[in-house]
Amino acid sequence: MTIAIVPVSALSRRASGLVQSPPLSVYVHLPWCLRKCPYCDFNSHETDGELPEARYLDALRADLEASVPQVWGRSVQTVFIGGGTPSLFSPESIDRLVTDLRTHLKLAPDAEVTLEANPGTFEREKFRAFRDAGVTRLSVGIQSFDADALQRIGRVHDRQQALAAAQAAAEHYPTFNLDLMYGLPGQDLAALRADLAQALAFSPPHLSYYNLTLEPNTLFASRPPEGLPDDDTVADMQQAIEAGAAAGGLAHYEVSAYARPGHRARHNLNYWTFGDYLGLGAGAHGKLSFHDRIERTARLRHPRRYMEAALAGDAVETRRTLDADELPFEFMLNALRLVDGVSAASFAERTGLPLASIARALARAAERGLLDPDPGTIRPTPLGLRFLNDLQQMFLG
Repeated sequence: MTIAIVPVSALSRRASGLVQSPPLSVYVHLPWCLRKCPYCDFNSHETDGELPEARYLDALRADLEASVPQVWGRSVQTVFIGGGTPSLFSPESIDRLVTDLRTHLKLAPDAEVTLEANPGTFEREKFRAFRDAGVTRLSVGIQSFDADALQRIGRVHDRQQALAAAQAAAEHYPTFNLDLMYGLPGQDLAALRADLAQALAFSPPHLSYYNLTLEPNTLFASRPPEGLPDDDTVADMQQAIEAGAAAGGLAHYEVSAYARPGHRARHNLNYWTFGDYLGLGAGAHGKLSFHDRIERTARLRHPRRYMEAALAGDAVETRRTLDADELPFEFMLNALRLVDGVSAASFAERTGLPLASIARALARAAERGLLDPDPGTIRPTPLGLRFLNDLQQMFLG
């Protein structure tokens, strides 16, 4: 990979030269759960009674109205309603939310609208009603079909609820995702294979499989569960997932994602290719590109404070313009998760920086066998995917 080198320090401190805006998505955060899972580090809050659905939707609408000028005229390709547990909200509330988004934004006719749902909060007719409200894709947080494993990781649902939720998703949605985890306490390779086989029995168009990690500020971080598999077993589990998914017709396209043809998660792909996204809701993060800068925003995290601030006209807690020396790492943190990588030209298109600004890092990564040497692509090798953190850190400013 031979490219003329231009030090980032010689460039403007801020990105410029963005010829066109990247694709735009919207992320909406609904922050409540029945119970906080001991491994979860997302902005989620246990319910203490009836949800303030109407007031929260009022706040979301106010947040949306205040944000419209930043994305005026841009077409929205995907919407992701995440949490928390969005399926705690009624279908009528989800219908109102989707209607508000369509009223205030230019949603593409074929926009992908994903809703996260958990088995402990669903009824079969509720899943159908979400579809009727405008949800086109369901992402079901199964985590495991093993009854003992579900108890060990603190999930509120049981095996039968997991089976019923997966079956309902398959019945009512042409495209859906099953979310599972591996490396669970007490899980061995045989148990992993059984979990995977059960998931594949529903012929899911998309499968997400995440390794359990002990994130800071979680219960599991302070009190690790007993029986966690060792690193070698976890590596064997990863290989078993890749082989089993492939045998089931799902291609491995992102570090933790597998899909049938035509069913890759468009919303997530926009993240991985450094697209833009407007973040709405308590604790939601956003990234928006302008002709002279790229901004990251974060909303207030606590639901009550968020609602008060949004209804008062501004729920943004932080707004920060990325410096030029941050952009290579920001771009690579996302793009290198893709098995097929991205075109080399997309780096300049999405950051406003010349590819020459990262030539030295690209060459060094290729020499170490972590990157494909093809100058037209930025694609991790199998070794690069295995040591992804090391590869990504090579692009730190």
